[in-house]
Amino acid sequence: MFPRPIQTMSPAAQRTYKIVLPIMLILWLLPLLGVAMTSVRPSGDLAAGNYFGIPSRLAFENYADVFRNSPLAQYLWNSFRITIPVMFGAVALSCLTGFALAVYKFRLSLLVFFMFVAGNFVPFQILMVPVRDLTVDLGLYNTITGLALFHIAFQTGFCTLFMRNFIKALPRELIEAARVEGVTEWQIFWHIVLPLVRPAIAALSVLVFTFIWNDYFWAMVLTTGASTQPVTAGLNSLNGQWIAAWHLVSAGSILAALPPVLMFFMMQRHFIAGLTLGAVK
Repeated sequence: MFPRPIQTMSPAAQRTYKIVLPIMLILWLLPLLGVAMTSVRPSGDLAAGNYFGIPSRLAFENYADVFRNSPLAQYLWNSFRITIPVMFGAVALSCLTGFALAVYKFRLSLLVFFMFVAGNFVPFQILMVPVRDLTVDLGLYNTITGLALFHIAFQTGFCTLFMRNFIKALPRELIEAARVEGVTEWQIFWHIVLPLVRPAIAALSVLVFTFIWNDYFWAMVLTTGASTQPVTAGLNSLNGQWIAAWHLVSAGSILAALPPVLMFFMMQRHFIAGLTLGAVK
């Protein structure tokens, strides 16, 4: 069912693995390396058709120009204004719903859980028109609040699935013992369950931060201006009407990719611990 460890395979398979793995890694990194190279390529090289060759010089001033010639700082600020509230909101709601669905037994608990899970299987493209019309009717179109509320609603299903499974894996004897001692349900949730699933919360926070920060589709559908658009949609404005400023787009893309990368490295220990929580008895 699971792939065998490479150490248990034949010597020929191990040699093939060691040859193929670096090749596939290089192929996977080529687009990123191309963007990084273009971000320090002078605009004159692009005008002369030097798209893939060695740059005539390293134009690190592209990173300063992208701030001077575009509202990139505003786009980055908008992304933080959207992503951080969504991360806290979706994780907080999922902890509550996950606790309720994992600990309490009621008649429709399985149906409610399936409803949370079923939302993850709906193609989000078919929701474009009704969601846009709903935000217009509520006066939330082209607002930070509207985009953030939609992301919280859409991410809560996945987050509930994630947290419910982790909380359900906790020993039920801990909760029963606390109830026998007279501990309230809120205290059980706050003082017993949350500390035990802290690695899972950290892992889920990293995932949600990355999902929302990298969102492009809903950013284009629900926002239109520099005052509300996140950086993923704002990068599209760096291209002029007749000329594509690929050196500025590439520099902006590298800058836009830094926050989720830094978030992962800061939370790497908790992230790995959360993903492996409960993997072994």
